[in-house]
Amino acid sequence: MEYIRSKDIYLLMRDILKLINPTLMEHGSRVAYIVYKMLQEENRYEEFELADIVMVATMHDIGAYKTEKSRINDMLQYETRDSMAHSIYGYLFFKYLSPVPDMSKVLMYHCRDYEKLQTVDYVYKDVAAYVNIAEKIDIYSNTMGAQFDVRMFQKQAGTKLSAAGLERFYQCDAKYNILEKLKDGSYKEELDAIAEYMIFSNEGKKTFMDMLIYCMGFVQESMVLDTVTTICICGEISNRLFLPDHEREMIYYAALLHDLGMLGISQDILQAPRKLKPEEIKHVRTHVAITQEKLERRVDAEVVGIALAHHERGDGNGYPKRLNDKKISLQQSVLQVGDVVSALVNKRSYRDAASKQQVLRFLNEEADKNRFKRQPVMVLVDSYDEVMAHVKKETARILKMYQTLNIQYQQVSTKYKI
Repeated sequence: MEYIRSKDIYLLMRDILKLINPTLMEHGSRVAYIVYKMLQEENRYEEFELADIVMVATMHDIGAYKTEKSRINDMLQYETRDSMAHSIYGYLFFKYLSPVPDMSKVLMYHCRDYEKLQTVDYVYKDVAAYVNIAEKIDIYSNTMGAQFDVRMFQKQAGTKLSAAGLERFYQCDAKYNILEKLKDGSYKEELDAIAEYMIFSNEGKKTFMDMLIYCMGFVQESMVLDTVTTICICGEISNRLFLPDHEREMIYYAALLHDLGMLGISQDILQAPRKLKPEEIKHVRTHVAITQEKLERRVDAEVVGIALAHHERGDGNGYPKRLNDKKISLQQSVLQVGDVVSALVNKRSYRDAASKQQVLRFLNEEADKNRFKRQPVMVLVDSYDEVMAHVKKETARILKMYQTLNIQYQQVSTKYKI
């Protein structure tokens, strides 16, 4: 059973990054379309290769979510000043976390002057050169409006930009009306269609889903820890309940995706060092609806149903649908338990992490009140130490990856004197 297609993993990633910053993601999509039309015209790549290039071009500025937060809405400012920082972080992010690490240097080189890029021995350096051209065209056309003249870049031909690449764009724009399509948005359907050719192996899908988890850290690093903790706890409960493989897989995807809507919630509220006001709580609860909006077109309906019920409770006092115990499945209850324990054991801005005794007491009390189903609570209570040991091991792996990224980022940044 395929719970999410390769195409939809990419489109979901795009939706998530758009939640974090729509300006940057829309820019990435327009750049990807320009690059796609230029390469399509050359007929050098198969459709599945073009699809991978589109994915990389769409996310060519992914490092900016991490390194350029203060300038991210001023595209002209951060792309025309020192853009090496986000290029380096994006390169490392794709190298370690994407299913196409061989294309990661496109992100490193996409801001490099063409005459310097020519000295590099890299199979996709032409793609990097085209991304550079596409980026400049998109930024300046949006900044200058009616005063924009694409021929303004001709004076940079052969030095900062590829002369052959510029000529290729002029030809493609004349043939396909690229700039007009970018202006009226009609390019989007064509760009989405190329995603049909994205085909990831099961391992590639898993890598991409891990990448999705790390993207949450662009907004709030604690979201990564919370998500990984929830996935681990749910996996351990599922194993101890001897659930069928397909149900375990559904719970895995639901646990990974259940809080995506939090990316659409004000971070001032989520990180407030106090108890939230009633109106703030109401706002936070809208994250379930945001999650539904992002998942229901991309992910298997059963997985979505599990994910959206993580705040429901058996006594009917949960949200958003106030489901009672009879309408809550065992799979949904596993996620409910995993989600709440993850919230308890991880520190918050307004409280310390709960102790083992506090967690177990809370779970038993909730089960006694019929808010949680008894089965997932009991298997977790009976094997709490083993489960949390696994959680500790897995979260250590995540933190190690963060450390690796940060250490290498600092090393490369020092090399380039950023």
